[in-house]
Amino acid sequence: MTVQPFASFVERRRDPLDLNDAELDIEIEMPGTFEPREARREGVEITEDEEGGVVVDFDPLSRGPSEDGPFDRNLAEELPDPVLASIANDILSQYDDNLSSRKDWEDTYSKGLDLLGFKYEERTKPFRGASGVTHPLLAEAITQFQAQAFNELLPPDGPVRTAVMGGSSVEKEKQAQRVREFMNYYLMNVMEEYTPEFDQMLFYLPLTGSTFKKVYYDDVLGRPVSRFVEAKDIVVPYAASDLETCPNVTHVSRISLNDLRKQQVAGLYRDVDVLPGAPVQDNATDAVDKIVGVKPTNLDDSCVLLECHVDLDIEGFEDKDENGEPTGIRIPYVVTLVQG
Repeated sequence: MTVQPFASFVERRRDPLDLNDAELDIEIEMPGTFEPREARREGVEITEDEEGGVVVDFDPLSRGPSEDGPFDRNLAEELPDPVLASIANDILSQYDDNLSSRKDWEDTYSKGLDLLGFKYEERTKPFRGASGVTHPLLAEAITQFQAQAFNELLPPDGPVRTAVMGGSSVEKEKQAQRVREFMNYYLMNVMEEYTPEFDQMLFYLPLTGSTFKKVYYDDVLGRPVSRFVEAKDIVVPYAASDLETCPNVTHVSRISLNDLRKQQVAGLYRDVDVLPGAPVQDNATDAVDKIVGVKPTNLDDSCVLLECHVDLDIEGFEDKDENGEPTGIRIPYVVTLVQG
């Protein structure tokens, strides 16, 4: 990506200027007093340089991205397509490598799901119709952990507790009580998905060893939401020790095209055409589908999103030192890709 400064008409080396077509109304003033009128031709920008000259830009959109603007704006609408393609290829390459590095874990996880004994199997060995027994020890341990952890972590009066830091007073105690009551009300009543998602997470935690909760602001619902994310849907590098310092975290999620369109209209994603994607098939997903008793179809009107939390060094948005020089340090971005 190349960030171009304001370029004069001569520097851009375009075709000779047609004054009849441009229809510009520019006043000639003394240096330092020029105040350009609004250009009558759409897409033309007129600025005054430090020496009192005039710079006329007939294609301001070709200058590339600007560092000015809201912090959380969507840079995909500003970066050129070649830069976006390069970023996407690099991220997908890292995602494939990270996915391959955990292949043995997926196999172990899928075998563990078979040991739950939730799925009836017809055996043909050592003879057709032979009976098989799966001991329910693993399933019993999981359900007991889920029940006990749910009562401890989500009591009837709510999971939030407050403490006054520093010196205590009557006003602080009352404020802490108001915060506790409001947060418990919000989690237990407004965030309708909190309790069932939390309960489901406690079932998978002893089975997989790690589970995740994703708390974010939903532009469609207009409120924060808390979602349970399975370990198989979080892809990290092999050497990652924690998510806080991990340079590449990918959340794999499936979303309907209608919900994706809602988020595009809300401005969360770039407004581009997205086609239904093929279901994600791996050993872990196949094992879960086998237990539940479902299988993917070709009529699924949804797509797979890869929400990648990565560190990037994008030209034009570099990390800079106190002198304004790029440091070469990669800074965090959230890049969302549609898996084909």
